[in-house]
Amino acid sequence: MIEFLIGYVSKWAIPFLIFFIPVFAYIRGVNVYEVFIEGAEEGFKIAIKLIPYLVAMLVAIGIFRNSGAMAMSVEAIRPITEFLGIPGEVLPLAIMRPLSGGGALGITTELINTYGPDSFIGRLASTMQGSTDTTFFVLTVYFGSVGIRRYRHALWVGLLADVTTFLASIYIVTRIFA
Repeated sequence: MIEFLIGYVSKWAIPFLIFFIPVFAYIRGVNVYEVFIEGAEEGFKIAIKLIPYLVAMLVAIGIFRNSGAMAMSVEAIRPITEFLGIPGEVLPLAIMRPLSGGGALGITTELINTYGPDSFIGRLASTMQGSTDTTFFVLTVYFGSVGIRRYRHALWVGLLADVTTFLASIYIVTRIFA
């Protein structure tokens, strides 16, 4: 019974909110259409402002992958990670995740298709994908769009968080699923 209720509520929650918010705003005297247009216009201006930062980031990621620098980075740290018992197959994901969510998702998909979703590598890749962030993307796009130029400490904290979640993912998946 409770599963049915949860399923029913979750099925209708978003349509209800999409209907309720404009009706509530209209009742309170807000010109819903006009406010929506103003918000869309502001969103468009922000998108235009973000495009140069996004293009620069995507070009840099493409150069990093296509030049072989990522493969060289993986090979350079592989002996250390193998000594620690970390599968080398997840290293490209650990390197790509701070750079690009889309690139990391592609690597995760490839790992899951190759090793299976219930394999150790599949579970580890899924955990890493869900627990880390795109540090360089955040710094480039979000910080750049609002004009923050000095983000040295944010970079190191973000990378430290990425390493921490990478190690935590390995620890958790090893403890629970190995």
